[in-house]
Amino acid sequence: MFYFWIFLGGYFLGSIPFGFIIAKARGIDILQAGSGNPGATNVKRVMGKKYGILVFFLDCFKSLLPIAAVKIYLQAYPELANNIGALLLVALVLGHCCSIFLKFRGGKGVATTIGGLAILMPTITLLGIILWYCVFTITRVVSLASLCFALSLPLNAYLFAYQKEIIWLAFLLMVAIFFRHISNIRRLWNGAENRFDRKNNP
Repeated sequence: MFYFWIFLGGYFLGSIPFGFIIAKARGIDILQAGSGNPGATNVKRVMGKKYGILVFFLDCFKSLLPIAAVKIYLQAYPELANNIGALLLVALVLGHCCSIFLKFRGGKGVATTIGGLAILMPTITLLGIILWYCVFTITRVVSLASLCFALSLPLNAYLFAYQKEIIWLAFLLMVAIFFRHISNIRRLWNGAENRFDRKNNP
């Protein structure tokens, strides 16, 4: 039951739709604007750079802070802390992608993944972020950068010899991110994916 309550609490916390809340406060229904996604990318496209960055960090910190609290509280039991942190991150990402407050709609899960993994796998996360930045800088396509980030997670977790539970976590998160990007993958394949133009995104 302990793990059930951890998962349930993580799901409800992950379900908090910061993008929707911030857009609504500005009189915008983000579910009806742009791509209809309440994540940071669509918020940035619809409302501008500063709002997109704000939503990104809020979605990031809603996983970073609780998992950091688990690691600190259970610092004497690192393996247990990693296992609970991994379960919590899965719940947080699930909540973000399928928010109970948005009738099970949600974002793509990248920011929430980054926040939690920054605590559980800091080296792997940093390498993934660097890869994301390089791909985005070259292509200006957020979805492609996010897919490359996701692909790097299990590969680097294996190369850096993390415990098998963390490697499986990285693989599961990669699958979740790819699943949430199915429509983007189709557009990438057809050469029709949206690009961010610096001039149009102050």
